This record gives sequence, structure tokens and C-alpha cells, in this order.
Amino acid sequence: MQKKYALTTTAAVVVIAAAAFGAFKVYAEKNAGVAARVNGEVISIEDVKKGYEANPQLAAQMTFEQFYPQAIDIYVNGALLYQAASNAKVQETPEYKEQLKIVQEDLARKIYLEQLVQEKVNDAAIKNAYDNTYLKKFESKKEVKAKHILVEDEKTANEVIEKLNNGGNFDELAKDYTKDSSVELGYFTEDIMVPEFTQAAFALKKGEYTKAPVKTQFGYHIIFAEDFRDSTPLPLQDLEPQIRNMLTQQVVAETFDNLYKAGSVEKYDLEGKKIPEPEPVKK
Repeated sequence: MQKKYALTTTAAVVVIAAAAFGAFKVYAEKNAGVAARVNGEVISIEDVKKGYEANPQLAAQMTFEQFYPQAIDIYVNGALLYQAASNAKVQETPEYKEQLKIVQEDLARKIYLEQLVQEKVNDAAIKNAYDNTYLKKFESKKEVKAKHILVEDEKTANEVIEKLNNGGNFDELAKDYTKDSSVELGYFTEDIMVPEFTQAAFALKKGEYTKAPVKTQFGYHIIFAEDFRDSTPLPLQDLEPQIRNMLTQQVVAETFDNLYKAGSVEKYDLEGKKIPEPEPVKK
């Protein structure tokens, strides 16, 4: 009898465990994708993820898995506060309606401009601007590739030049003397640097360094000319952000101009007198 009872007890435990597991499974499935429930209102994991993805700066600092535990409390607090505001009938107050109108107008303006920019500033428009604005107007200029050693006073500059004259290595001397973290300046045209620096750099030949200190507003330079070449157009991929920004500004400006022309606008000063429209600029 005792053995039979033991078997019966074990069987009961198995049945209870199986039932509990089944209930847990159903409960887990029911809450799949749910981040929190606030008085019955569901906050989904997808909602939290959208908030994470909408903030690139945040995404660059932490993974979604790191963000998620902190975000749940923020979303829960937000839901609790909104529910409390709704229960207090805040939406029916004049203050709410006034601010809601402002927010709605701002949002409508923002989305309208974004849609126009998205429509007009596309890959074809960027390529067209690159080909017909940048490439057609591009003029090749002479470039020098240079490096420099920058020091505080003329005495130190002459000391560096003397060591170069005696066979010193430019890069090694730069480590010991320069106060500028950028020794290598890369290629540049005459209009990039200050005049004194440019004049001295372009007067050198390839492999030469300045035999006298070059004084500028930054201090005293010893310049080494590594190479010369004629500039070539930058590839589209390098200029794409600048062109996109330029076209965006053009679209926004043209939009306001067209709306102004198509609409009826009257402006008044503080005394209620009509402000005359400015004369159009003659082209």
C-alpha cells in the first residue's frame, strides 16, 4: 500500500508541474511583445524600440538591450501621468486646447516641408547638381602637400632649421618641438591657409623646407613641401551631404517664395499702418 501511495503522489506532482508549466507557457505567450501594462494599457516592446531608433545619438551610446530596462520606467511614468491627466479632463481645458493648436500647426508645417524635401531632394537631383553645378564649374588649381613644425619664437625656429641643415629628421624634430598636433597638413590650395604660410609653402620645391622661419598669427613655422599636384574634382560620395543640404535649403526657400507669391499677405507696424512691400531686386 505504501509503495502504491508513493507512486500516486509522484504522479500527482507530475500532473501539477505539467499544469503549472502549461499555465506559465500560456501566460508567457500572452505577454510576448509586451513591455508593461499600466492600468490595463499595453506598452509594447515595439513602442520602446521605436523610441530608441528615433534617437540616433542614444543608439550610438548604448545597445537596445542596455536601454530597455531604463526605458520601461520612463514609458510607465509617462503612461501613468497621461492617464491621470485624462482622468482630470485636462484635454477639455482652454490651456490644453490652445497649446494643442500650436503643436498641431508646428507639426503640420514640419511634415509638409519634410515631404517636399523628400520628394525633390532625391538621388537624381543630387547627381544632377553634382554634374551640372559642381563639375561644370570646377577649375583645377595647384595644390601643395606640406607638413610643418610650429614653435613659439623665432629663436627656437632657427634652432630647428639649424638641426635640419645638419641632417636632422623633420618628423623626429616635429615630435620634439611642434606645439601643433597636426604636423601633416595634407594637400591644400593657395586660398586655404593664411597668406604668409601659403606664400612660403608654394615658393618651395618638392622635398625642400623653409630656410627661414615663417611668421604667422599662430607663431613661427618651418614648412616642408612633400609634393605638388593639380587638384581634381571630389567624388560624388564625398560631396553628397553638402549637396543634399544645399538642395534642401533651396527647396525651403523656393517653397516660401512660391507661397508668398501665390498668397495675399499684408503686414502692419505697431501703429496699425500697412508696411509696404520691398522693391524686387533687379537681376
